Amino acid sequence: MATLKERIQDDMKTAMRAKEKARLATIRLALAAIKQKEVDERTTPNDEQVLAILEKMVKQRRDSIKQYEDAGRQELADIEKAEIVILQEYLPEQMDAAELDAVVAEIINSLSATGPQDIGKVMGALKPRIQGRADMGQASQLVKNKLTSA
Repeated sequence: MATLKERIQDDMKTAMRAKEKARLATIRLALAAIKQKEVDERTTPNDEQVLAILEKMVKQRRDSIKQYEDAGRQELADIEKAEIVILQEYLPEQMDAAELDAVVAEIINSLSATGPQDIGKVMGALKPRIQGRADMGQASQLVKNKLTSA
């Protein structure tokens, strides 16, 4: 079983052969971010760390899309959206809202969380369960809503 990094490198070679410029550029950005982590920490990142890097890249692109759309630069927002589609190919399948809600409720019950003071505890338990499968900002908001209305 190839690592996620190896899979991304193989896809880069495929994109080069197929002359898919946009796909190749996005994959190269991902590999550069992975390489930067390797250089900074002097280690080879495992699949979980690579996922975290890719998630961060998707989040950055979502932020950029909002800024571009607010500035009326739809063509730049479309480029960012296309990059997100490519990056998400390497992330696990995303949870839908109902699934995320169920996981949050389960963790709140298992920790006997009762109010806002337990948000950190719930998020700590939630993060490893949904890493790469749901937007952490959305999950955080859901936890806050459940614990402040409890």
